[in-house]
Amino acid sequence: MNMQLFKSAVLAVTTTLTMAMAATAQEAKTLDELLGFVKQGQIDEARDNRKREAAFRSAKARQGQLLNDAKAMRSREEARSTRLEGNFEKNELRVADKQRQLKERLGTLTELFGHLTSTAGDLRGNFETSLISSQFPGRGEFLDLMIDKMSGAEKLPSIEEIERLWFELQREMTESGRIVTFDAEVSTPAGDKAVRKVLRVGTFNMVTEAGEYLQFVRETGSLVVLPKQPTGPIMGWAADAASSTDGFSSFGIDPTGPTGGTFLSALINTPTLSERFEQGGQIGLAIGIVGVFAILLAVWRLIVLTGVNARVNAQLKAGQANANNPLGRVLMVHEQNPTMDTETLELKLSEAILKEVPKIEFGLNLLKIIAAIAPLMGLLGTVTGMIITFQAITIFGAGDPKAMAGGISGALVTTVLGLLVAIPTVLLHTVANGQAKKVIHVLDEQSTGLIAEHTEAQLGKA
Repeated sequence: MNMQLFKSAVLAVTTTLTMAMAATAQEAKTLDELLGFVKQGQIDEARDNRKREAAFRSAKARQGQLLNDAKAMRSREEARSTRLEGNFEKNELRVADKQRQLKERLGTLTELFGHLTSTAGDLRGNFETSLISSQFPGRGEFLDLMIDKMSGAEKLPSIEEIERLWFELQREMTESGRIVTFDAEVSTPAGDKAVRKVLRVGTFNMVTEAGEYLQFVRETGSLVVLPKQPTGPIMGWAADAASSTDGFSSFGIDPTGPTGGTFLSALINTPTLSERFEQGGQIGLAIGIVGVFAILLAVWRLIVLTGVNARVNAQLKAGQANANNPLGRVLMVHEQNPTMDTETLELKLSEAILKEVPKIEFGLNLLKIIAAIAPLMGLLGTVTGMIITFQAITIFGAGDPKAMAGGISGALVTTVLGLLVAIPTVLLHTVANGQAKKVIHVLDEQSTGLIAEHTEAQLGKA
């Protein structure tokens, strides 16, 4: 350290001397004047160096004093730390002894306070989900303070706090069996809030005066109108119950009780038939169109064949052929050719029957084809839905079921739609085909009878 100071002093002297010589060289006019200036500069530099040395020695002495003061302070703090550690150990023993004395003095009260803590905890959890909390907000705040106090084992609950706990228990039981009306802030699905009159049915459900079912949001303690309301007469019942003042009223309640609408929410969130149909996508739409076409075609053919059967039965009872039915047109062939030989007549009748068969069986083959391809279209939708599901698994992984729900739902819906189209189409085709076969059987029967009569008549003439 002294060597560094020495070097610094030498450098300062050299610099000063150089600057002095430079300044003197500019002002001196003779060499004697220059020599005098140099000597005077050396004298000034020596004086300044002595001052610097004195300041350095003073700072060094002060540094030593500060070091000694720091060592003395460290010794004092170490002694203080040792003393405080001893006091801490003594205090720990005293605290343990006081706790033991407190436990002995509490005696059976410890078990009582344990039951109070457990009851308060259960009641606090019940308050968080109970619909009654929407009518009496903030009633569970004192329970947190009471539980913290009893859990700390430092303070005891007061008689007022214990009585209030009993009161809240009693009020919860009493209110759970009452049907009351009160004003509360209600949020709509769009986010708008307004104070409305609310009907609370025990701890089951809450509805507005318009019959809209509400849901109690436990996180915020607010009431929200369910985005989808139950269908049927349930909303009308709720509106009637909200406006009635006495007597009995029909009302749809949620059997899940204090959870405040969990079952109802799940029930109304169940997709409707139209929503399930939309889940089938484009393939489901195609299956639906094919199914509607098949139903309309089958109904139309059943109506036509029923009328044909009625006219054929009327023709069987008539004595003269009528051209408004297949049997009449076949019989007219015989009436128009009474003298024709048997073989030619047989061919003519067969030709007439062959002309009638396509008209009778029109559309039946198409129904059969639709009944066959509808399940195949459903299978196509199933394969497409599974492809979408596997793509979702590839992107999002298998940890989120919602990412796979869309593809699986579409796959199952198309399968169901295919079967719903195929099953009634098969049944309708069977009924329609039976009607057609019945008419054709009558035509064949009557044609064979005409040929037999014509043959007997020809043999009688011979």
